[in-house]
Amino acid sequence: MPEAAQKLSADKREIVSFTIHDQAFCIDIGHVLEIRGWTPTTALPHAPDYVNGLMNLRGTVLPVLDMSQRLGLGKAEPSARHVIIIVRPDDMTVGFLVEAVSDILTVSNDEMTPTPDVNSAETKSFVEGIFTHGDQLIRALDVRSIMPAQSDIGTQ
Repeated sequence: MPEAAQKLSADKREIVSFTIHDQAFCIDIGHVLEIRGWTPTTALPHAPDYVNGLMNLRGTVLPVLDMSQRLGLGKAEPSARHVIIIVRPDDMTVGFLVEAVSDILTVSNDEMTPTPDVNSAETKSFVEGIFTHGDQLIRALDVRSIMPAQSDIGTQ
């Protein structure tokens, strides 16, 4: 790779921004496999409250996480407007239920400010930093921290 291209990729990153309760969040596009419209899920008994259910994605059964509930913003009431972002950061594929995908942006790593100290270990682990886009604050989520342990949702 040419030196200029290496510098650009080291200084910039692409993010997918989305909304939950009219608040902006984003994840690194490298974790995103696809974005799908809302389809009903199948309930999973005794799953954590943030697991909306299971969906069949071309023969692969995967959990769908209610990102509103996972982030402590209350349970989502899915509608046709909602979307599921399919992510695979490591060896587990899950769906993130969000209200809407807003944009795909290229941002500089220098634009990210640290997560403010709010005396919450969970907030510090879920939110890796904050981007400013126009007059909007976009919280960058750490996908690996948000992912549940496989034993928490009973999948293999």
